[in-house]
Amino acid sequence: MTTDPLAWLVTLEGVPSAYAAARDGIDVVLRDRGLRRTSPETTAESLLRGAHASAVLEGSTSTLAQVRRGEGDEIAVDSVRVSTELLLLAPTLGRSPLQALARVHALAATGSVADDRLGRPRDAESAARLRDIASVLTSNTDAPALLVAGLVHAELVTAAPFPSHNGIVARAVERLVLVARGVDEKSLIVPEAGHLALREAYESNLRGYAEGGAAGVHAWTLYAAEAYAAAAEASPLRRAAD
Repeated sequence: MTTDPLAWLVTLEGVPSAYAAARDGIDVVLRDRGLRRTSPETTAESLLRGAHASAVLEGSTSTLAQVRRGEGDEIAVDSVRVSTELLLLAPTLGRSPLQALARVHALAATGSVADDRLGRPRDAESAARLRDIASVLTSNTDAPALLVAGLVHAELVTAAPFPSHNGIVARAVERLVLVARGVDEKSLIVPEAGHLALREAYESNLRGYAEGGAAGVHAWTLYAAEAYAAAAEASPLRRAAD
């Protein structure tokens, strides 16, 4: 039998109930507005809002209105470029996660790093961390898909395996996991905006994840469930753009 590598996370205090509530909140948003009535334009709007929020978390000073007009700064342009191709990578994430991760970085970093470094890990240690992350994505786990997405996000940020744009990559892959694992197949919630709304907690919990051992992982896991509730509220199904 193959051991579930994430089983211990599901046993942590507060985690099962937090993720059940987060999933219920997402499902309510999707169900209330009716998935059959959504359009590709709604998905595009969610991706745009997510690209903007991710760029701000990465240091962009562009507003959503500027990004919508194609007038964003370089970080925003990079983030939007990722969003335009991201959902096409959902099938690849399941069968060849390393390829999907490399492609997300290549999209984000085009024009910022040398072509021969696009999608390539920084060094041997980074390559090993990427393999570990890929193994989580292909593991046989009973952990909720939301938990998997949050864990992969934190791993990519804290490991910083690529020579640039690791935060943008991490947040894009988090969204991609939610699509690939059927939580939000049409990508209508906005996890990046959830993290931006909780920015102080987001950044402090990432530091805790990197430095705090099992306690830091536990705290991040609980934080991520809260962020997914905010992500559902940020959906274009729930509210109009600012």
